[in-house]
Amino acid sequence: MLKNRNGNWTASASAWRQAGRRGLRSAAICWWAICLVLTSTGPCLAQEEKYAPLTGPTVEIEFRAPGSNRRTVAEEIAKYGDGSRLVLTPDGQLWTLMADEILSCQPTQADFRPMSAEQMYAEFRDQLPAGFQVHKTKHYVIVYNTSPVYARWAGELFERLHRGFYNYWDDRDVELHEPRFPLPAVVFSNKQSYLQYARREIGDAAEAMIGYYNMKTNRIVSYDLTGVDGLVPQGARVSSSRVINQILSTPQAERTVATIVHEAVHQIAYNSGLQVRLADNPVWLSEGLAMYFESPDLRSRSGWRMGQVNYHNLRLFAQYLPNRPADSLLTLISSDDRLRNSQAARTAYPESWALTYFLIKARPKEFDGYLNELSRLPPLGETTPRERLETFQKYFGDDLQKLDADFITFIRRVR
Repeated sequence: MLKNRNGNWTASASAWRQAGRRGLRSAAICWWAICLVLTSTGPCLAQEEKYAPLTGPTVEIEFRAPGSNRRTVAEEIAKYGDGSRLVLTPDGQLWTLMADEILSCQPTQADFRPMSAEQMYAEFRDQLPAGFQVHKTKHYVIVYNTSPVYARWAGELFERLHRGFYNYWDDRDVELHEPRFPLPAVVFSNKQSYLQYARREIGDAAEAMIGYYNMKTNRIVSYDLTGVDGLVPQGARVSSSRVINQILSTPQAERTVATIVHEAVHQIAYNSGLQVRLADNPVWLSEGLAMYFESPDLRSRSGWRMGQVNYHNLRLFAQYLPNRPADSLLTLISSDDRLRNSQAARTAYPESWALTYFLIKARPKEFDGYLNELSRLPPLGETTPRERLETFQKYFGDDLQKLDADFITFIRRVR
C-alpha cells in the first residue's frame, strides 16, 4: 500500500497488478478469461497441494527493458495466447512482456539461480546516481546514499520485523517459506533524491509518500526519516542507532516509522508465501495485515511485539462507527472499490485493520485456513465479488449479520 506520512491513503498496492509495463493489463484480462472458463463456482485456485505460483519452467530470454535489451535465464510464470509472458528474473523482479518486447525465448536446461546480495547490488547500481553504497544483513540488501549509521539502523529495523513476523506465524497453522531472493531496499539521503527516482516508478503520487513497496521490482524505496518534519535540528549529527531510535520513538514520528514498516510487511508477505505477488488478493486483507504488524516498539531491543492494538486505526474506526452503513462488512470483503476511492478509503482502511484484528484474535483457526487458501491464488488471476464472498463465507460462515455484530462488539471492547 502507498500512503503518505499523515496516514492518508493514496493508491492501492493492487495498482501494481494493473499498471507499469503495457503488457500487464492484457495479461490480466487473458488470465481472467481463463479463470472464467475453468470455474464458475469459486476463485481460480490451485489443486490440493500448496501452489507455488511464482515458479515455472526455465527459459533463456532476451527482451527490451528500459534503457537497453536484457538477456537472462528466467522462470516463465505464465504464457498467454497472444505471445505475452510473465517472467521472473534472478533478481526477483517480475516482468510482464508483450510479444513485441520479447526478442527471443527458448527452453533451457540451465539452472535458475537467484542472485546473491552482491550480484543484486551490482545489477541496479547503474540505475542510481553516483555515491551509493550497500549494506547487507541476513535477509536484506540495503542500497543507500545516506549515512552508514542510518543504513545499519534500517537493516536492524527490517531484520527485527522479519524475525518477529516469522516467529508470529510459527505459532499458527499458516504455511510460510523463506524468501527465494535477498530482500532489496533503496534508501535515499533526502526527499529530493528520493523523488527523482520514485517519480519514474509511481509518478506524481510520490510527492505525498515517504516510501513504497514496488510489487514488480520487489523493492522497498524510501528516504532517511531522521530529516522528516525537522526531527533532527539543522546541523545536528546522527551518530548512533540509539540516537536514531530516540528520534524516531517520539510521538510525532510514530506514524512515519509505521509507514515504512507497513511497506516492509508487504514485502515479507509477498516473499514468504503468505500472499502472491500480482494475484487478486483482497485489498482489505493485504492492508489489514500490514496495519496489524506495522507499529514498531523501537524502545525494545528484544524484538517486535506483533499484534498490538493499532491505536491510530482504532481511533479512526471508532469515529466511523456512528455512521457506519449496515452493509459495510459486505462491501469491504466482496470488492476493492471502497479502498480504491480516496474518500471512501478514509474509513475502509481503518475498518480493514479492525476486521483483520478481530478475525486473528477471535477466529484464529478460520483465519489461518482463509489465508492458506488465498496463498494459492495465481498471479494475474481475477475473482468476482461473488467468488470473494463465497470464499470468505467458506471459513467464517454464511451469517454475515451475526459475524458483523460479533465484530463490532469485539472492537468496542478493545482498549
